[in-house]
Amino acid sequence: MFNAILNKTKGDRWIWLIVIVLSIWSLLAVYSATGTLAYKKGVGTEAFLMKHLIFIVGGVALMYFSHLLDYRYYAGISKILMIITIPLLLYTLLFGASVNQASRWVTIPVINQTFQTSDMAKLALITFLARMLTRKQENIKDVKDAFLPIMGSVCLVFILIALANLSTAIMLFGVSILLLIIGRISIKQILIVCLGGLILLMGVIFLGPRRETYKSRINTYLHPELADKDKAFQGNQSKIAIATGGIFGKGPGNSTQRNFLPHPYSDFVFALIIEEYGLVGGVGLIVIYLVFLYRCILIVTASPKAFGALLAAGLSFSLTIQAFANMAVAVGLGPVTGVPLPLVSMGGTSILFTSVAFGIILSVSRDVEEKRKAGTATDTTEEKTKNKRDNKVIVGEI
Repeated sequence: MFNAILNKTKGDRWIWLIVIVLSIWSLLAVYSATGTLAYKKGVGTEAFLMKHLIFIVGGVALMYFSHLLDYRYYAGISKILMIITIPLLLYTLLFGASVNQASRWVTIPVINQTFQTSDMAKLALITFLARMLTRKQENIKDVKDAFLPIMGSVCLVFILIALANLSTAIMLFGVSILLLIIGRISIKQILIVCLGGLILLMGVIFLGPRRETYKSRINTYLHPELADKDKAFQGNQSKIAIATGGIFGKGPGNSTQRNFLPHPYSDFVFALIIEEYGLVGGVGLIVIYLVFLYRCILIVTASPKAFGALLAAGLSFSLTIQAFANMAVAVGLGPVTGVPLPLVSMGGTSILFTSVAFGIILSVSRDVEEKRKAGTATDTTEEKTKNKRDNKVIVGEI
């Protein structure tokens, strides 16, 4: 049965293995971390575990179906996602559920499930940029036809996310710049995009609705000894969890800081993992994400199509940067943010969107493997012409 499942999965086997390992680790961490939350809610810990398991299974299913779809079709899908994402981000700012003065969530009717619209926006912008950079390669330096639409999409999504979720917006902006560099946008134009992003960033920090929150978190990070105890509470409890973990940790389920650490199942799940699995567990998790990035770089360099390479690069950079941002906050290398650890933190729709991103990367990897096996990794002139025509049809009409 296991071999039959493996035969039906395509793409990089290492990435599939990483997904399995992270999913299992996530179930163990969430089950351990939600004890206090379950007590406050008056339910059993198993209730949170089962809900999380459902999203994990659903995410793997989405990943499987996403990797079966020819990655070139995501070019057309990206247009639809952008058309949906922009008004959805605006709606979230105006009417979304507000937590800590941040409107990041909207509620899905009927099922009454909330999700962060920035999760969809990340997927939409990265796929859309990959599409635009691929289509505009012949006139990539044309300001009106290529540069302005690309800059406009990046800055618009950035400001709509940054007003409520600055950390996610900054990471997405950084990934966008990396894609512009890979996509052969001129250094001068990239600097203009960076300048535009910097102006928007300063406006959000000094004039935005959450300016006091940003100021407080930065001051707490830079001067923890002078900060209010309540404001420094999260960072301090995280450091205690890490310090008491030692080399090999206290063992699965034996965390004590989960009773004090805010959000040990999401934002600070890395601190709980180090407390229970020690330095060995923490380093092991870092290595897993580094291996994932390495395998994605191999996919990018082996992809014969520009769109596939840009797609895999953007999504892999986004997931890896998010992972290391979460871990950096947990160990005190950055101010507190609300960034989850991909495929490990407890979450609903964020797991589903992350799984789709993994699936798209595997779709590119599947295409690379199929061409390698068929001996067509290097196309002939005739094949290049046909592939260019087919790609144009798929990218332009869907």
